[in-house]
Amino acid sequence: MTLMDVIGYSIIPLIILCFTYWYLKIEWTKSSKPTNWPIVGMLPGLVHNVNRIHSFFTDILLETNSNFEFRGPIFANMDMFFTSDPTNIHHILSRNFSNYPKGPEFREIFDILGNGIFNVDSELWEIHRKTTMSLMNHAKFQTLLQRNVWDTIDKGVVPILDVFAKQGTLFDLQDIFQRFSFDTISKLLLDQDPKSLSVNLPYVPCEKAFNDMVDALLYRHVLPKGYWKLQKWLRIGKERNLMKAWEAFDQFIYPAISKRQEKLMNNNIKDEDHDLFSDYIKVYNEWTNEDDKNLGSVQKFLRDTFLNLMFAGRDTTSTNLTWLFWLLAKNPLVVNKIREEIQQQLHLTEGENLKFFNIQESRKLVYLHGALCEALRLFPPVSIEHKSPLEHDILPSGHRVSPNMKILMSFYTMGRMESIWGKDCLEFKPERWITEQGGIKHEPSFKFPAFLAGPRTCVGKEMAFIQMKMVAATIIYNYNIQLVKEQTISPTATVLIRMTNGLKVKLCKRVL
Repeated sequence: MTLMDVIGYSIIPLIILCFTYWYLKIEWTKSSKPTNWPIVGMLPGLVHNVNRIHSFFTDILLETNSNFEFRGPIFANMDMFFTSDPTNIHHILSRNFSNYPKGPEFREIFDILGNGIFNVDSELWEIHRKTTMSLMNHAKFQTLLQRNVWDTIDKGVVPILDVFAKQGTLFDLQDIFQRFSFDTISKLLLDQDPKSLSVNLPYVPCEKAFNDMVDALLYRHVLPKGYWKLQKWLRIGKERNLMKAWEAFDQFIYPAISKRQEKLMNNNIKDEDHDLFSDYIKVYNEWTNEDDKNLGSVQKFLRDTFLNLMFAGRDTTSTNLTWLFWLLAKNPLVVNKIREEIQQQLHLTEGENLKFFNIQESRKLVYLHGALCEALRLFPPVSIEHKSPLEHDILPSGHRVSPNMKILMSFYTMGRMESIWGKDCLEFKPERWITEQGGIKHEPSFKFPAFLAGPRTCVGKEMAFIQMKMVAATIIYNYNIQLVKEQTISPTATVLIRMTNGLKVKLCKRVL
């Protein structure tokens, strides 16, 4: 074989590879819909767009009238149905709720959450929900929530922001909100202050573990099961990070549970404390006393229960606050209106800083509520929901779905649909949420599913608004925030959409 032969045999595969890439690139730019290739299906288009997954889903769904059937590789069990159709959302989450449980595949994807409220179905889910709602509606819980939120603001948020303002320090506001939410929910549920919101911003493994967890979970949703299971077996990639997150959660939560149990045994619980542990231990005892129902140890059950609630309390609140302040920075007139509302409704005098207001007073901040809802509409923390039917079903859109078929509902897309929100759907307009009488306008949950819809509507919705209003009002009224211009803002390719690179800002105290 001559040298020219060797060169020829080497160049031919390269030419084929270049031609294939060139052809694929042309195909990808023709339409938002991925090409359905032989054998591999539409997987190449998904992989090509995995880093912009929410925009990818949105482009497809806007082009296909809110519904799209995705075909995966042969034998990979990756056929999926994408939808952002409100009638389908209502059908799946409400009207035919019993046919769309979390199911074994969902539990496998979210195995890190164990037997907590997000993962379980049927009777155990009903018990979880009933117990949690009863606790959150209790007057003592409301008092405890208010006390913990303001304690975290007074001892954490304000001192840090004052230092940053005085020094002119550049910092990540998303990181501050994540630490605020984590410290608040840890104190509320575990009676444990992790003090992650200190001036030196210490690294707290459990607090950062939530980011690694949500980074891995979306990939488990959309990539072949065999792919992420291989990563898990090899302990590489995002699965390796997920394992480390699991360890960090256990190392933080289990000691806190033991400490709290010891306090209970020694009767060291103060009368004003709302004892969450006793109520959940009672649930555990009632459940495990029945035949063939095993949840493992009481410590494992409490770990799963509190991790689920911490996940909800930390990530959804911090995510919405971050997107809110980015949207406010782009809409200064909205900031002025919020400040005017705070001054009027909370009866602040000229030159007076905002330091405290109670839960009842927070309900008077209607325009701020509208701004929070707009941020939730455009950037819903839970951007994608996954369901699978137990039995064959026909959706209102006319599409047929089969048992165990994966259905992905894009809430991110819904906030960008003219058919739902009108031609100004991409605009940030808090007025959208205010009635002519000046009250809060409530939209149907299947149109605005930021807190899900139907029986699984988030039990912590009211609690989330209380926390967000208290910390947002404090910052908006007392500080001027300036975005750093040299930064790229984009949502993460995760189930919970944070900002990919955080939100870099500078601030100064307002002259009141």
